[in-house]
Amino acid sequence: MSSRSWEDCIVNTSGFDFRYGQVYRWAYDYSVPGAEQDFVAQNQPTGRTRRLGKRAVSITILFLLAPIGAIIAWWLSRQRLMAKPWLEVGAIDDFPGTGASSLPAATMGLGVFLAVVSSLFALFISAYFMRMQVADWVQMPAPKLLWFNTGVLILSSVALQYAQVAARRGRMEGVVHGLIAGGFFAYTFLVGQLFAWQQLKAAGYFLAANPANAFFYLLTGLHGLHLLGGLVALVLTIDKVLWRGCELGQVRLSVKLCAVYWHYLLLLWLVLFTLLTPWVGDFAAFCRSFSPPVY
Repeated sequence: MSSRSWEDCIVNTSGFDFRYGQVYRWAYDYSVPGAEQDFVAQNQPTGRTRRLGKRAVSITILFLLAPIGAIIAWWLSRQRLMAKPWLEVGAIDDFPGTGASSLPAATMGLGVFLAVVSSLFALFISAYFMRMQVADWVQMPAPKLLWFNTGVLILSSVALQYAQVAARRGRMEGVVHGLIAGGFFAYTFLVGQLFAWQQLKAAGYFLAANPANAFFYLLTGLHGLHLLGGLVALVLTIDKVLWRGCELGQVRLSVKLCAVYWHYLLLLWLVLFTLLTPWVGDFAAFCRSFSPPVY
């Protein structure tokens, strides 16, 4: 009796279709001739699944790291790396471009921080795409409240841009209004995210129920923490303007950095929101339909 015939003689009590020979749910008798050829190990992705996963990871990394590379290239282009200031005669200030970078330290620090954050989210999104290829992935529905939260975050970014423009034009009143409105909309976004979590938990989508649920809570939670940190910086800037009586020139840079950070978080959220919508899971299921199921 061959191993396949021996398998067909076993009563199917688990509802698993043995005709495909994918997984054996009990100890397999390797003494039966041909058993080793029939056995398929559990949780082993097929070659097509691996290729799809690697391709998705590569595209994601390139898509998210390309802006970082552009920022680094732009910064290096301003440094005059081929200059030889030690051959110049005279004070260093007499030779424009041979000294330190004209960018403020705070601006450069924010650029480095955003590069690190981008790398962090690129890794998580890559893991998200890789984990999607496994058959136990069940895409959770995106709460409709996320659309409202997205609109609120857009308004927050617009308000910070208004404050930046007002600071550039010397209008302190516009700066105050823009900062307060931006902080209010950002706070509303965070509260809305918490309500979205409550809706999902009430519907039975718990953190440990499925890998898709865990990634949803992880990505939205990390984004919310970064926005909360930005709110701290925004409150400090408002404090300088309203209660410390700082001049507009003293807060112009802070307002600009807050606006840049808000625009970055908005762009990041749009990427995350696109990934967390059900159509991404449907696309992954479509890709898995071309290969045998992975258990």
